Amino acid sequence: MTVRGPSRQELIRRRRRSGFVGRRSEQAAFQEALRQAPEEAAQFFFHIHGPGGVGKSTLARQLENVARETGAITAYVDESVADPIEAMESVSTQLAVQGASSKEFDKMLAAYRQRRHDADSGLAETERAADSLGLAAPPPPSPSSMVVSQLGLAGLGLLPGVGAFTGAVDASHVAAGADRLKAVLSARLRSHEDVRLVLSPLQVLTPVFLRGLADAARSWPWVVLIFDTYERTGPLLDTWLRDVLVSDRYGELPANVMLVLAGQSRLDPRCWGDWFDLVTDLPLEVFTEDEARYLLAAKGVTDERVIELVLKLSRGLPVLVSMLAEARPTDPAAVGDPSGTAVERFLRWETDPARRAAALACALPLELDEDVCRTAVDDEETAGELFDWLRSLPFVRDHAGRCLYHDVVRNAMLRLQRNQSPERWREQHARLAGAYQQQRQEIESRASSDGPDWDDERWRAARIHETYHRLCADARAALPEALGELVSAYHHDLTTLRHWVDVVARAGEDTDATVVTEAGQRLRAALDEPDPPIAALTILLSHDTLRSPSRALAHALRGRQHRKAERYEQAIADYDRAIELGLEGDLAHHGRGLVHLAMHQYRDALADFTRAVEADPADPANLVQRAWTHKLLGEDEEAVGDYDGVLALEPDDVFARTMRGTVRRELGHHDEAIADFDQALTIDPNYVFALTSRGLAHQILHRYDEAIADFDQAFTIDPNDVYALNSRGLAHQALHRYDEAIADFDQALTIDPNYVYALNSRGRAHQALHRYDEAIADFDQALTIDPNDVYVLNSRGRARQALDQHDEAIADFDQALTIKPDSEWILSGRAKTHRLEGRYAAALADLTRALEVSPDYGIALSSRGLVYRLTGQYDAALADLSRAVGLSPDNGWAHYERVVVLHALSDPACEQALVRTIEILEAERASSEAPSHVVPALGNLFLVHCLMPHRDKADYYLTAFLDVQPAPGQLSELLIAMNTLVDMRPGMDEFLTPFRCLLADAVANAADR
Repeated sequence: MTVRGPSRQELIRRRRRSGFVGRRSEQAAFQEALRQAPEEAAQFFFHIHGPGGVGKSTLARQLENVARETGAITAYVDESVADPIEAMESVSTQLAVQGASSKEFDKMLAAYRQRRHDADSGLAETERAADSLGLAAPPPPSPSSMVVSQLGLAGLGLLPGVGAFTGAVDASHVAAGADRLKAVLSARLRSHEDVRLVLSPLQVLTPVFLRGLADAARSWPWVVLIFDTYERTGPLLDTWLRDVLVSDRYGELPANVMLVLAGQSRLDPRCWGDWFDLVTDLPLEVFTEDEARYLLAAKGVTDERVIELVLKLSRGLPVLVSMLAEARPTDPAAVGDPSGTAVERFLRWETDPARRAAALACALPLELDEDVCRTAVDDEETAGELFDWLRSLPFVRDHAGRCLYHDVVRNAMLRLQRNQSPERWREQHARLAGAYQQQRQEIESRASSDGPDWDDERWRAARIHETYHRLCADARAALPEALGELVSAYHHDLTTLRHWVDVVARAGEDTDATVVTEAGQRLRAALDEPDPPIAALTILLSHDTLRSPSRALAHALRGRQHRKAERYEQAIADYDRAIELGLEGDLAHHGRGLVHLAMHQYRDALADFTRAVEADPADPANLVQRAWTHKLLGEDEEAVGDYDGVLALEPDDVFARTMRGTVRRELGHHDEAIADFDQALTIDPNYVFALTSRGLAHQILHRYDEAIADFDQAFTIDPNDVYALNSRGLAHQALHRYDEAIADFDQALTIDPNYVYALNSRGRAHQALHRYDEAIADFDQALTIDPNDVYVLNSRGRARQALDQHDEAIADFDQALTIKPDSEWILSGRAKTHRLEGRYAAALADLTRALEVSPDYGIALSSRGLVYRLTGQYDAALADLSRAVGLSPDNGWAHYERVVVLHALSDPACEQALVRTIEILEAERASSEAPSHVVPALGNLFLVHCLMPHRDKADYYLTAFLDVQPAPGQLSELLIAMNTLVDMRPGMDEFLTPFRCLLADAVANAADR
């Protein structure tokens, strides 16, 4: 079998590499590191830096060659990457070509791009409640109220590189809203893993990337990663690279991975300052005279007069030394007039006019391939040959399948052409712009969408080069359109804007056009501001030449950023201006509607969303947002109508179907609601939002086992779903399975220790088990996180009430009512404390207000009936208590109080009512396992038998009452209630006194404890 030898091309490449001269000490340090075992190598992180033209890229490529020749596997990354994700993709692709593919990373990256696309396409829908709400859900929560609480996301954005979500984000907003944003994106992305992939792509992708590196590292002695032109990519990659190298945030980096950075600037001390001791610094300056002489000798330049002239002209800049030596001049006259430019001297070496012209013409494009070369030289027949020749030149390097001139040489060539013939300069750039325009239009003609497709990378590349050349051809004429494209670029995402700004700035520098240069420099500075979008858009809006459509879009985009940062007045001003300039639909009226929602100006929001629907009836996001606004206004039927419209447009929209189900449930249409949830789950069986919503619907219908089954399934799909855990705990609690309920709340709090809803739920469970100190500890912790949570304040007030801590309880109820002044259940809680303290007028005032708010609130009716009885207003008491019994026939306490009033009125219905009351109280006692429910039933049974009077049964139930160790407040309340019977049963002192004494002793003992 014949063994195939190296190709001629490979032999040529080897020869050229072996001819690399200079930088011997830098190569030696690198080679020495490669010879060491990874665990012994002190040098594994190299930083090449120095001014343009000193050969940083050349040395980086040479080090890559050295690494490969010693058996390493390498990857080379330059400014073509825009973020860490693209950097990982570039590295993975290059390693795969060398036999170290990472299928796991490729699969995860493909999934990320698809999920990012899914998230971007649903951004308007995702924002449906984002800035509006921050409302808490009362216990027990309804499905829709939980959606409200979980979607209060004003100001959230994502990391750079995540498409339409990108924006300046206040860190406090991210910290406060991450869990809720996860709940929102679950509606679009359907699984916890997908949500995490979109929300935290680096946290998901980097560990997989590192596992791929580890697989490669097991098969090669070294894996060398080279990041060139780091002065451009460093701001985007610094933090990520540092964390990969020195922390375990993403996992472990194999010891035999070597890192090489090459750029003009020194490493940023804010990022790398604590790790400079790990860096092997390779500063490059211009060639020393010895290095320059060595290179010239290697090129065959030996005449001392020529050498002296080259040293003088190049000033030691490696790229110019190499260029001047390329023609191997043997006489100073061959080098040229020292007063001429380096470009002129280079062109003197080439006698072929076509090649001379091609070298200049092909310096005009930012990057070069054969097609661009053909346009630049305007010669169809020889373009391929000329392109091959250009690729062989020392100052032309390969770049992602294309070629780039070295900046020093290109800049000199551009200056030469611009100064020699301004008219030819304009014509050549116009021809290149036309070629890119044709390429862009061909892409547009093949696309399925109308107009420009900013998501198409090929379209963006053609458009950005077209823009560059139009600016170079006629800066002032092209600037207005270029400014408009900058606005559209930001509309795509911040990374795209950065690319566009770089190109505009480059055009200004290359044409020496002051107006373009200043625009580029100001925009570059703006992108380094704390809020880059606001700063950049403000600069764009300051240009009088920005045309009205782009100006309107810029105002709308700036309004969006103000909205996300909760600067609502500024947002409204921008949206108003955008609408005045004629912008309609999603970005204008829809965006302003979101601001009105955030400001609780629901009617104004509704008007905006209606205008958005009229402008674009086929956009379901506008209907979804209007449906939400109707819901906030209590217009549930109208909300259902809008969700009907959404589902007519998108029948498989599981979020809209689930939301329609939640509204139907609140309308009392339980079967229709569950049908919506069922259908949503038919479309997507793993849709957690629909599972939890259906579970809540079952819970409201007291179908607790079915509810628990739904929450079980939701938790199986997403083991970190604290809401599903908390809801399952509430279902267990409703079934008196308190240990299981507390276990669920504990698990939820293990996942999220600051989950206030779970703390409140666990506190309520402890309260039901008569563990008031533990309950209050949970409520205290919850209020440390959110001091204004009215539900927790109410819960703590009732727990303190049970412990006879009446002043503290009143303080809690007062604070809660300051926040929610018309809450009937908080008013009823404070009224009870007033009653226990004998402040009957205050208690009546609270209960009357509660019943004005909610006329059918049974607890308030029963409580007011009791206060009326205590103040001798028996007819009013009987009216309230009879109505309470009618509303809730199984309410044993209301029945007992009604019996007492009937007895006081000597009503003949009392005897029959007594029998019914005992039946209900016995049923309450038998069905309840929680002390908080058993204790009142036993106390009321004791009181009923005192009223009859049945000494033995009264004694039995009092003993049973005391045996379950009631709270101090429950002891005090029973003693107060018993004392009220004395006046109603004259002559019963002998019967009642022993019981009163026994209770008084129990109260005293409880106080001592």
